[in-house]
Amino acid sequence: MVADAALPAARTGIVWSEALREYDFGPYHPMSPIRLELTRELARCAGLLDRPGVIDLDPPVATDAQLTAVHDPEYVAAVRTASERDGLSEFTAEELDALIAFGIGGDDVPPFAGMHAASARIAGGSLAAMDAILTGRVRRAVNVAGGLHHARPRSASGFCVYNDAAVAIRHALAAGAERVMYVDLDVHHGDGVELALWDEPRAVTLSVHETGERLFPGTGFVQDTGGPGAEGSAINVPLPPRTTADGWLRAIRATVPALVRAVRPTVLVTQHGADTHRADPLADFSVTLEAHREAMLIVRELADEVCDGRWLALGGGGYAVIDVVPRSWAQLIAVATGEALDPAESLPASYLTTEGRARTAHGLSPDPAMSRYGDGRPLAVKDWSAGFDPEDDLDRAVQAARRVAFPEWGLDPFLD
Repeated sequence: MVADAALPAARTGIVWSEALREYDFGPYHPMSPIRLELTRELARCAGLLDRPGVIDLDPPVATDAQLTAVHDPEYVAAVRTASERDGLSEFTAEELDALIAFGIGGDDVPPFAGMHAASARIAGGSLAAMDAILTGRVRRAVNVAGGLHHARPRSASGFCVYNDAAVAIRHALAAGAERVMYVDLDVHHGDGVELALWDEPRAVTLSVHETGERLFPGTGFVQDTGGPGAEGSAINVPLPPRTTADGWLRAIRATVPALVRAVRPTVLVTQHGADTHRADPLADFSVTLEAHREAMLIVRELADEVCDGRWLALGGGGYAVIDVVPRSWAQLIAVATGEALDPAESLPASYLTTEGRARTAHGLSPDPAMSRYGDGRPLAVKDWSAGFDPEDDLDRAVQAARRVAFPEWGLDPFLD
């Protein structure tokens, strides 16, 4: 277990505005804005927003110039067109065909009124957080609405319209950051971020995810290592289905710390999709909230060690929107602002009242098993230094990733 740290010496920025809830594909879509509302409420009830040095960062709507650092102008224009009317029925068949060419109009990314502004505000939140870090206004920042890692330069994908992570990283590089490293811990491959930075040697992407052989978006294999002149800048650690909490952390410990230390970024950006959790309906890992907490502590420690604390943490996926996401991302806010929350501690009574109303509205019954910050499942992670089992699917996957990525950064894949 990573040791907890004292409260940060510098301030921590939390990106928030009620307008972030406007990123809403409708009542039957998996990515419900209730997950953001409940995360904010749990953070408030837990006293995290009142910790010393915690400030709110207002998310402005990103400009077209900022968005087109990653996205094609034609795509931004298509998103604007999709924003003009409310729902599929408002468009002609010909108009929908034109939008579908940009990934807009299917079940994943249906159009909605105000789509451009809502999406650009999420990107603006990650930009504001990055600016606050680069200028020294804050040491760390969290944007739980961010982490929309599937959006591609020319198309929407996987519930994601604008790729706030890639936009923020491009902005940091343009502002003079020497090297930015992006670590994606979502169950799905961070394909959009990797693609947007494929040819950029100053940006290194590392994605730990369920193998694309079994899960959307079908990408992220160990041999995908970056474009010409940027070889080794893309790192992928695809894991087998049904990876457990202990296995997931074993994979992270066996890859992420060594690579971050070898890359030595000046800014660390991490994505903390909660869809690795055992209760998530869209994937089949069996990770726990205790494991999420440990992974968050690992990356915070690495940011402090390697980047002088410059750390931008983003949300991402997560579709158990009441039971899991608020507890996972409140923990992310806790880790960023100081002391992590005790997984055995009960959720605040005031929060449970709000959560109960949300459950009723979504037709869900109270679940006593979800009344604490953790799942009540202690970790028992085998350290990689004790050796790996070539007969184990997870160990083979991890070692394959190490054999490809480690030599690119001067590391021996057969050593700790």
